[in-house]
Amino acid sequence: MTSSWRISTVNGALLALYFIPVWTFVAFKIVASPVHGLYDLANVSVALFLSDHLHVVAMDLVRFAWLLALGKMTVVVFFAVFLVMTTRASVRKSGSFDEALALALGIGSSIAFASMVMASQVGEMAALRLHATELLLLLGGAILMATEPPFQRDPPVRPWPSQPNVQPFTSSSS
Repeated sequence: MTSSWRISTVNGALLALYFIPVWTFVAFKIVASPVHGLYDLANVSVALFLSDHLHVVAMDLVRFAWLLALGKMTVVVFFAVFLVMTTRASVRKSGSFDEALALALGIGSSIAFASMVMASQVGEMAALRLHATELLLLLGGAILMATEPPFQRDPPVRPWPSQPNVQPFTSSSS
């Protein structure tokens, strides 16, 4: 009996269990109060970089906050789709759920990398550690997913007939 659980599936599920509640909470804080949510620890590096280095005005800062919340919620949705598709054994055995995980890892990695670079530019060490940790989690999942071989299903077993069914050739020309 073969198991349909691959190591990248388990890793993706664990990543989803972390990123879904954390990034949903952060995104909803931005939705409730864009400026206050943007200056929270998870996003303070983005806010400081936009306001100090790019000299973005307050109204545009709110727009960037909404864009960040939309990006994080997109990652959350892809992780949720991955978890829902993982629960079905037939989908898990066919391996047709990897796209949702790949998109969540790709978009999440780019958000975490950009936030990490912004945190290093503004000198916010706590945010730098947070974003570096999230980036390493996401990159580790992406590397694991890329290096794991594709799911091999058992070849179908076709029973052979007990006797060959041989018919003599008769011509019907008379």
